Amino acid sequence: MNWKPPPKLRSEDTWGEVRRAWEGGATGASLARRYDVGLANLWRRRASEGWERRVGEDPSPVPVEGWDQRAQRMMAAFELRRDETRALAQVLAEAMNGGSLAGTPLWHAGFVLAWREETLGAETAAKDRAWMRRHKWARGFWDADGRLWSLGRLDEVTLAGNRAAWREDAGLPEGVAEDWP
Repeated sequence: MNWKPPPKLRSEDTWGEVRRAWEGGATGASLARRYDVGLANLWRRRASEGWERRVGEDPSPVPVEGWDQRAQRMMAAFELRRDETRALAQVLAEAMNGGSLAGTPLWHAGFVLAWREETLGAETAAKDRAWMRRHKWARGFWDADGRLWSLGRLDEVTLAGNRAAWREDAGLPEGVAEDWP
C-alpha cells in the first residue's frame, strides 16, 4: 500500500500573509519554508490571483569610503576637469582668434583649421596649410584643389594618422582591440 501524507490545508489568512509578504519582496522559496506551503502551490496561487510585487526605490548605497571622502574625491575630480577645460578653452580661443596653431591640441586641430578658414578667410587658411605641412598625417586635410575637407573627414584623418597616440591615451596595450581605431 502506498502511503501518502495528508494534504496540507492552509487558511485564507495564512495565504493572505503569504501574498502580502511575496508582494512586499520576499522570495517564494523563503515563504514556502516559513508557512509550510508547497512552492508549486504558491506559484499557482500567485498566477491565478494575479499577485503583483510593489516596486519601490532602491536605497542609495553608502560608498565604501563614506560620503565625506566621496564628496572630497568628487570635488577634486570636478576641479581638475574644470581647470583642464578652461586651459583648453584658452588655447583654442587664442588659435581661433588668429594666434599660433602651435599649442592647438592634436584632437582639435581639424576643428580649429575649419573654423579659422570659415571665419578668418583664405589668407589665414593658406598660412595654416603651409604650417600644417610639417605633419605628414595632416596632408590629407586638403583635397587636390587645396580645399579643406569636412570636419568629420578631418577627424578621421587625424585619428588614422595618430592611431598610436589615441591607443596610448585610451590605455590600450599592443595586441588588444586591434580594430580600434
